[in-house]
Amino acid sequence: MLLSSAFAQDAAPVEYTVSFENAVHHEAEIKAAFREIGEEALTLRMSRSSPGRYALHEFAKNVYKVSAVNGAGEPLAITRTDPYSWRVENHDGAVTVTYTLYADRADGTYSQIDLTHAHLNMPATFMWAQGFEDRPINLSFQPAQRNWKAATQLPATRRAMTFRAPDLQYFMDSPTQLSNFELRQWSIGEGEERQTIRLAVHHDGESDDVDAFTEKAKKVVAEQINVFGEAPQFDYGVYTFIAAYLPHASRDGMEHRNSTILTRSDGLYESDYAHLGTLSHEFFHAWNVERLRPLELEPFDFFKTNPTPNLWFAEGFTSYYGPLTIKRAGESTLDDYASNLGAMLSNILNAPGRRIASPQEMSLRAPFVDAATSVDPTNRANMFVSYYSYGATIALAMDLSIRERFEGLSLDDYMRHLWRTYGVSETPYTHDDLRNALADVTGDADFAANFFANYIEHGDLPDYEPLLAQAGLKLQRAHADDAFLGRVRFDEDAKGLVLASNTRVGSPLYEVGVDRGDTILRIGRFRTNDKGDFERAVARHEPGDVVTIVFRQRGTERREEITFAENPELEIVLFEDADLELTETHETFRKAWLGEEEETDN
Repeated sequence: MLLSSAFAQDAAPVEYTVSFENAVHHEAEIKAAFREIGEEALTLRMSRSSPGRYALHEFAKNVYKVSAVNGAGEPLAITRTDPYSWRVENHDGAVTVTYTLYADRADGTYSQIDLTHAHLNMPATFMWAQGFEDRPINLSFQPAQRNWKAATQLPATRRAMTFRAPDLQYFMDSPTQLSNFELRQWSIGEGEERQTIRLAVHHDGESDDVDAFTEKAKKVVAEQINVFGEAPQFDYGVYTFIAAYLPHASRDGMEHRNSTILTRSDGLYESDYAHLGTLSHEFFHAWNVERLRPLELEPFDFFKTNPTPNLWFAEGFTSYYGPLTIKRAGESTLDDYASNLGAMLSNILNAPGRRIASPQEMSLRAPFVDAATSVDPTNRANMFVSYYSYGATIALAMDLSIRERFEGLSLDDYMRHLWRTYGVSETPYTHDDLRNALADVTGDADFAANFFANYIEHGDLPDYEPLLAQAGLKLQRAHADDAFLGRVRFDEDAKGLVLASNTRVGSPLYEVGVDRGDTILRIGRFRTNDKGDFERAVARHEPGDVVTIVFRQRGTERREEITFAENPELEIVLFEDADLELTETHETFRKAWLGEEEETDN
C-alpha cells in the first residue's frame, strides 16, 4: 500500500457521492465523476474480489439503473460486453455515472443499507474506472439519518462527511460504517510514536457494555504490541475497530490496513469473549498480513482471486496468537485456554485431509472455501483442513519446539524477527524467507529445514504430548473406552435419521459405505429415528463390538456388519487436574508461555 505521494497526483481526482433516499429498501444511489479522461473510451467495473477475502464475490449482481452523462450533463450511451463492466464512449473528457446499489448483508465482505446504518465494504459498493487506479479519490456521503457519523480509516477533509484516499488500492481497503455508533479511543506509544486506537460500536446494548469491552480490548492490544516489540506505524496515526453488533448483522471479522470490521448478531453483554476473540485475531493482522505479507497478496487484483500458499502462516499463526494474547492479557482462564486448544488439536490430528495435502496446498484451496458459494456438494470433510486451525497447530508446534530446544527463545522471537526483517519495510516474503528466518532466529539451519519439510511442505505433525507436558498439560483421549461410529451431522428437518454431512475416511460408518443423504434405520437392536436414538445406540456398545447396521441409500435398503471403534476425540487437561505432579519447572514454562494466571469474570 503506497502512501508516499498521497494526494500529490496532478490528475483530477475521482469524485464519489452517496445518498440513501431509499434506505428502507436497502438501496443507495451512487454518483461517480471522472474528469480529464482523454479521448479513449471509459471502462467502468465492479470488483469480483475484496481485500482479506480469497474467493470470488460477484458484486456487480447488485448494481442496476446505470446511466451516464458528459461534462455538459448530456446523456451518454453505455455498452456492455461482460457482466462486470460498463463502457462509455463519445464523451467530452468528463463522465458522471449514476447507479443504484442494493445491499443487505452486514459482514466483512458485503454491504448493508437500512434506516439503522450504512455498512459499506468498498468493493461491494463502488464502481471504478480502468486506468484510474492511481488517481486520488474524494468521497462524500449524504446520510439517511441526521445522527449518523462515519467510522472509517479514510482521512476526513474539511467538508462534513467527506473523505479522501490516495488511490484505488487504499480506497477499496477502507470499509466505512455510517451510523449512530458509540466511540471509545485510547493512545498507544509515546511522543512522536504516539498513535490512537478507536473503537466504534454500533449496537443495541448499554454504554457500560462498550466501556467493559474497551478495557478488555486495551489489554489485548497491549499484549500484541509486546509480541512484536512495537505497534505498526498506522498511515494517519489512527487504527479503527468498526463494529456492528446487531441482530441483522452476520458473524464475521475482516482485517484492513488501518482498521478492521467486526460483525455479530449477538450483543456484547451476551457474548463478550467471542467478540474479543474476533477483535484479537483481526488486530494481529495489522502486523501479520497487512504489513508482514506474502508476496502474492499485493497489489490486490479486484478482478480475480488472490491466492497464496502461505495462508497457513498468514491466517494460521494469527489464529494461534489470537487466543494466546487474550490468555496473556488475563481475559481467559487457563482451563478455558487448554480446553479450546485441545478441541483444535483433536480436530486437526483426526482430520483425514492431512493425509492428502500439505498446509501449503490447503492454503491454495482458499478460493473454494473462504465464503465461496456453489451448489454442488463437496467432500471437504475428507480432503480439506482449514488453514486457520491447521496453521495454528503448526504455530503451537513451532513455539513449544523452540522453547524446548533453544533456551530463552520462543515463537515471539521468530515473529519479531520477521517483523523487523520484512514487516517494517513492507518487503513481501516467500516460503523460503519464512524457513530461513527460523534458521536465523534459532541458529540451527537443520532444525528449520526439517521443521518446514515435515510439517509445512508435507502433512506430518509432531508428537504434541511431550511438547505440552513441558507446561504441565496432558494431551489424552477425551472419551477413552467409549464406542464410536463416526463424526457426522444429521438433517434435523428430514424424516428419519438422515446424514447431512459426509462420513469421514477411516470411521466405521465410512468403511461400511454409509454417506451423506443416507437414512440410518437400525444399529444392532436399536431402531434409529432421530439423533437421540443414534447416540443411545452408540452408548450401549463398546469398541470392538460388531452389529448389523441397516440404512437406506438412494432408494435401496442395505445391511452391513459394522465394528465400533474407540472415540478418537482428544482433550488437554492440567496436570493438577489429572493427578500428575506439577513441578516448579512446569510452572515456570507455563508462565513464560501463557502469562500469569489471573482471576477473570469469564
